[in-house]
Amino acid sequence: MTVTSDVVSRPTSRAVVRDYVLLTKPRIIELLLVTTIPVMFAAAGGWVSLGLLLSTVAGGTLAAASANVFNCVLDRDIDAAMRRTAHRGTATGVIGVSQAIAFGTALGVGSIALLGLFVNWLSAALACAAIVAYVGGYTVLLKRRTSSNIVWGGLAGCFPVLIGWAAVTGRVSMASLALFLVVFFWTPPHYWPLSMKFADDYNAAGVPMLGAVASAPTVANAVIRYAWATVGTSLVYAPLAGAGIVYWSSASMAGGWFIFEAYRLRARIEDASSPMRLFHFSITYLTLVFLAVGVDAFVR
Repeated sequence: MTVTSDVVSRPTSRAVVRDYVLLTKPRIIELLLVTTIPVMFAAAGGWVSLGLLLSTVAGGTLAAASANVFNCVLDRDIDAAMRRTAHRGTATGVIGVSQAIAFGTALGVGSIALLGLFVNWLSAALACAAIVAYVGGYTVLLKRRTSSNIVWGGLAGCFPVLIGWAAVTGRVSMASLALFLVVFFWTPPHYWPLSMKFADDYNAAGVPMLGAVASAPTVANAVIRYAWATVGTSLVYAPLAGAGIVYWSSASMAGGWFIFEAYRLRARIEDASSPMRLFHFSITYLTLVFLAVGVDAFVR
């Protein structure tokens, strides 16, 4: 006689924690922190207190995590249809809808409370706006309806810049708005190459990402336009913030390389590796620019 055990099929605590963490999309959060921390140094003109830095980073992380969890809940049917996201707990059913909603709500409330009580209420309001923009604007209204979804949906990813600046100064400045626009214009040429690579997945899920529904030359030309806009806006930041040679040189060289890679995508549009080359380099570009934002503040 064969004896079966419930223990065999029951997920371990580590697996449960991993499934919940994956709903927060940690890699996206890492990228958001790349923009937040240097901006805080720039706003302060140097070091900021460790307590303020940790509170802002923690609050911003919780806000982004909350928005990502709600995105996974609302898009669980899409995630299940795509190989790249089919493993997410809400897509497999390992994590129930009510459980995920409770998790996302706790993260969101924790974010606003942490920022409001330990940073300032402007940064808390901006974090709340970021959650609403990503969940309501992108996930609910745009993602399934228009190929321009990531253009306007990308607004949510720009808020960490404003949160970091507001955390230090208690306000939003023209310089911070310039950096906000850098991330805004950068998002499409970062994400469209990914949607080109996984066009079959997006089409199977019925998501009209530009890279999946438009011709490759059309997407490449759009990437080039937004790459130019990104680099141009990054240079506008310099006079607004009184940036020095470190920022000017870094933004110019990294920007030239970014534009070159955008044109390279169009020139080698038949090369299957080209979209992912630009996708990965776009992350390097954003990291270099914001690293220069922070370092320049110390040099000046």
